[in-house]
Amino acid sequence: MSATSSSVRQRGGANVKKAPSSVAPIRDVGLDGVLDTIKPVTGASSEWDYKLALGVITALAFVTRFWGIGHPNEVVFDEVHFGKFASYYLQRTYFFDVHPPFGKLLFALMGWFVGYDGHFLFDNIGDSYIDNKVPYVAFRAMPALLGSLTVPTVFLIMWESGYSLPAAVLAACLVLFDNAHIGQTRLILLDATLVFAMSVSVLCYVRFYKLRHDPFGRKWWKWLLLTGVALSCVISTKYVGAFTFFSIGCAVVIDLWGLMDINRRQGALTLPEFGKHFAARLFGLIVVPFFFYLFWFQVHFAILTRSGPGDDFMSPEFQETLSDNIMTLQSVGIDYYDTIAIKHKETKNYLHSHYDKYPLRYDDGRVSSQGQQVTGYPFEDVNNHWQILPGHITLDENKSGEHVRNGDLIKLRHVVTDSILLSHDVASPYYPTNQEFTTVSLDEANGGRFNDTLFELRIEQGKGKQEFKTMSGQFKLIHNPTKVAMWTHTTPLPDWAFKQAEINGNKNVAQSSNIWFVDTIPSLPEDSDRRKREPRKVKRVPFLKKYFELQRAMFYHNNALTSSHPYASHPIQWPFLLRGVSFWTQNDTRRQIYFLGNPIGWWIASSILAVFAGIIGADQLSLRRGVDALDERTRSRLYNSTGFFFLTWAAHYLPFYLMGRQLFLHHYLPAHLASALVTGALLEFVFTVDPVALDELNNVAVAETKGGKKKGAAVAPRRTLSVKERMGGNMLGLWAAVGIVMVAVLWGWYFFLPLTYGKPGLDVAAVNARKWLGYDLHFAK
Repeated sequence: MSATSSSVRQRGGANVKKAPSSVAPIRDVGLDGVLDTIKPVTGASSEWDYKLALGVITALAFVTRFWGIGHPNEVVFDEVHFGKFASYYLQRTYFFDVHPPFGKLLFALMGWFVGYDGHFLFDNIGDSYIDNKVPYVAFRAMPALLGSLTVPTVFLIMWESGYSLPAAVLAACLVLFDNAHIGQTRLILLDATLVFAMSVSVLCYVRFYKLRHDPFGRKWWKWLLLTGVALSCVISTKYVGAFTFFSIGCAVVIDLWGLMDINRRQGALTLPEFGKHFAARLFGLIVVPFFFYLFWFQVHFAILTRSGPGDDFMSPEFQETLSDNIMTLQSVGIDYYDTIAIKHKETKNYLHSHYDKYPLRYDDGRVSSQGQQVTGYPFEDVNNHWQILPGHITLDENKSGEHVRNGDLIKLRHVVTDSILLSHDVASPYYPTNQEFTTVSLDEANGGRFNDTLFELRIEQGKGKQEFKTMSGQFKLIHNPTKVAMWTHTTPLPDWAFKQAEINGNKNVAQSSNIWFVDTIPSLPEDSDRRKREPRKVKRVPFLKKYFELQRAMFYHNNALTSSHPYASHPIQWPFLLRGVSFWTQNDTRRQIYFLGNPIGWWIASSILAVFAGIIGADQLSLRRGVDALDERTRSRLYNSTGFFFLTWAAHYLPFYLMGRQLFLHHYLPAHLASALVTGALLEFVFTVDPVALDELNNVAVAETKGGKKKGAAVAPRRTLSVKERMGGNMLGLWAAVGIVMVAVLWGWYFFLPLTYGKPGLDVAAVNARKWLGYDLHFAK
């Protein structure tokens, strides 16, 4: 922004006189100055330049996203997941994923369009699409299409927000020529859908807000509902879409706060009128998105009706809604005195024991009971066999047909060592707060240690005295005296336990990893009547019950993604592009796809974010000292429009600091798009010439007729300033700045293209030339 001495106004000083004016300065509350309903008078005839730029940018977006999309003709990075999910949809086979279904359903839709039957399961990175006859180009075309449309959407956001052509071009080109956006939208991945839906949400809300002076009209409702639908698509793709809800939600709250103002220029609203505004936004931006979100899960359940790899994540009741479910087909009722093999649901380890004892002392100096070891073992073995006995010996072993039921007190006898399972108040090998599991002889179990051998069988979601069955009867084994649950984990014990898994008593009984199930009944003869299976009908469970169960499982497993990954990164690294991700390599040709943004574009955008924060801080400090350096309209635009974009960036970036799960560079893409908007907007602010005096262009008499009050008349209707009027008719400085930035961005984009498109292969010198910040590229030696 060019600064003239006349533009700096002192406020509050003793010698400062207020300039006389017949018009009181007017300031909108909310996003006024950002989005104005009325186009400039000359706008219709002067928008050809915007339309031409939009057409060129859209064409370039399609070229950069679709060029060479068939390379490589192999499975790349996370295509092993999302390609697999599309195949499962087409086979109608149930699977589990931590993300909502919308983005994956789009891939399945594209596969259905081209007649693909889902025969290929994308098992390994590097598997050939050609050999397996997979229409992979059609799959990749879906995210490429959405990625291409994201670029003109960014341009439209700037245009509809009233920014100049160079500002809109710059913001769009920072996304157009960004290697990360290009690389992520050319593969079978979800982020193209996420980023496109996020940008459309912002655009629709901008269009809706521009109609704020004409509420409840057809167009007003159209853009409100479209905003809600777009928001639904964001959160139905990935749960980080909640950040977009927060961004737009903040703008809505500011808007509603402005409507509450009794002194608002358009006149005060009555409380019933305000209630209508509130209810309309609640319906359009909360209720509509939620029901669309539910709709995609209904589609998800309606398609996936066959048993598949996702069964194990769900409850037995849920699994019984799937046809061909092994658990349902093979479940057998369990009777007392049966010999059973018990398996842990998560680790798949069998409950196991052998004659070896716990050592007297562990490595940390703690003392054990030196009792018989009880461990977890991943393979079938006779030492996995346990006889289930009644807790209080009231049943005759020769009496058959006494079923084990939910809530029963039971004992478990280890068949090989003829000893009884026990837990007591002795610390386990790895967890001093958890109890040790061991076994004792029959004499001790029937004598002084009787109570310590009693366990309550608690079937998950069991009803009353529900019959206990193999496979479907998932349960927790609760030690009756101390109320700890039998539990195991993945860390193996030392050599003294043959590297087998630890079994201990977990005080957190509610923990889902306490669940076990009976895998087989080795003592049951093959010709037993209990093995005869009658055809079973698929059960029906209410949609909401299935939905809430799946939601719990998705959130739990999403938060459990805490293991390390060689290409994981931290949020602090993203704005500075300190690390990328290796997607694919081909040793023979030295080709590789390395997911990395355009460093020039990212560093410029990140710097502009810091500049914006600095300008806001300086302006607030100046105002505190009575120096008013900005005119009212410019400040409103800076805070409300650019500030909204900055809020969108912060909302899509800062929450990742609170997450404990694996994070990667692609999580920053929505925030990067918002930073591009901030860059275009702030560059215009910096090069803006002071506008013509507002009271000359918008001369409005502030007077109304009310009761016996004095009457005034409006001299001229309020209208929006055109871009040329705001810029003082001179945009050469802004165009020059945009040109310089674009030259640098284009060079960075071109320089890193071989890593984005995976061709051509680079020699050692060329690879090392691109290791700007020590990027872990392949073939650097």
